[in-house]
Amino acid sequence: MKNNLSTPRALVLSLAAAGVIGAVATGAYTSANAVASPSPAATAPAAGPQVSMPDFSTITARHAPAVVNISVTGTTKTAGAEGPQGMDPNDPMYEFFRRFQGQGGPRGQQPQRETPVRGQGSGFIVSADGIILTNAHVVKDAKEVTVKLTDRREFRAKVLGSDTKTDVAVLKIDAKNLPTLSVGNTKDLKVGEWVLAIGSPFGFENTVTAGVVSAKGRTLPDDSYVPFIQTDVAVNPGNSGGPLINTRGEVVGINSQIYSRSGGYQGVSFAIPIDVAIQVKDQIVATGKASHARLGVAVQEVNQAFADSFKLDKPEGALVSNVEKGGPADEAGLRSGDVIRKVDGEPIVASGDLPALIGQKKPGSKITLEIWRQGQREEISAKLADSAEKSATVAKNDSGAGQGKLGLALRPLQPQEQREAAVDGGLLIQDVGGPAAMAGVQPGDVLLAINGTPAKSIEQVREVVAKADKSVALLIQRDGDKIFVPVRLG
Repeated sequence: MKNNLSTPRALVLSLAAAGVIGAVATGAYTSANAVASPSPAATAPAAGPQVSMPDFSTITARHAPAVVNISVTGTTKTAGAEGPQGMDPNDPMYEFFRRFQGQGGPRGQQPQRETPVRGQGSGFIVSADGIILTNAHVVKDAKEVTVKLTDRREFRAKVLGSDTKTDVAVLKIDAKNLPTLSVGNTKDLKVGEWVLAIGSPFGFENTVTAGVVSAKGRTLPDDSYVPFIQTDVAVNPGNSGGPLINTRGEVVGINSQIYSRSGGYQGVSFAIPIDVAIQVKDQIVATGKASHARLGVAVQEVNQAFADSFKLDKPEGALVSNVEKGGPADEAGLRSGDVIRKVDGEPIVASGDLPALIGQKKPGSKITLEIWRQGQREEISAKLADSAEKSATVAKNDSGAGQGKLGLALRPLQPQEQREAAVDGGLLIQDVGGPAAMAGVQPGDVLLAINGTPAKSIEQVREVVAKADKSVALLIQRDGDKIFVPVRLG
């Protein structure tokens, strides 16, 4: 679980302070009118639907046996010295002296060595012959995976495959006639619906927590392939890979991530839709790996200003900011400035809907895009490529400014972005690697000039880089400040 609900890796985001929410009483509601004279209006039952609490005990008793605890052992390479001689590893000062040794202390810097690591997570059985679903990050770098059932039996598990793009992994244990969870349909899941999680937070096995679906189709940073289910179900380290279950006892998601300031649960949890997980599972069981499609565009959100500029009826869709040269979108005729509104009839409301929808398609499949171009609706067809080929394609059809030599991926600034940055021209730095990253250039910087020449286009920057010898001077703008950054070319 990122904030890692099975490993120490933390995803701690700085969130705006939330308002105080009053507790909802579980007793009967009494209105002020109830103490007035017993007129028909005063004694009439309150209008509106009556909401009853589900019986979580029945759901738990029936379906908890299909939830498993997963223990993982592996190794990781650590830099620095071995521990201080004669000290207990549990001593509070042990880590301090170990780091001191690795930073030029008494024994000097030591080479990297493999250190044992252990982790815990959760999973659930989807096939009576031992197929188990969990998170990919639960079993990452695992050398040995142990699955423990609720009846206390333990099995050594084989990792059939894992998919880091969706954070789904498939395990297999040698057992038969196992209890299983029924698979639900995420499309039928409603915001506000009751759901519960079963897992092993902090190693406390078979822990049950409940809440409601807060939102659907959430796109998170670095997880654009998954339209997450957001809930307020309490999940914590160790819940990773466990099921999210509806009141009909059907699994509708895999608990995967939380947003947190502290590293623990703070009311915002995310689950991978079971539709996505089953699609990945079927591919892994059949081929040992999962594949995802790629369109080859960079997109951004359509805000009200863009909607007004492009004469859109509402601020929805994915604004194409860059088209990968030679990619599927380029071959289909997509251009920068197009707004993608639908894919095969499925509406694109937020820009994050597009990569999540495309990523669930099969490479090589054909799709129909409804786009908005120059004030008119158009339809175009595209044949999707394999996302695994992205790196090779980008390197071959370099759309960045000398990306291999300089290490920058650039795109033109949109008019609104130019106004916000208060610049007349320039190029937005989308990604940084190689020499530019080592020099301190960051994604989000605006490249204003290179070697004194204003940066007006990617082609122009590429030409300057091609003529440069050992280094170039970049004039960038960051947080309103302009600075020169010297970059030695690779």
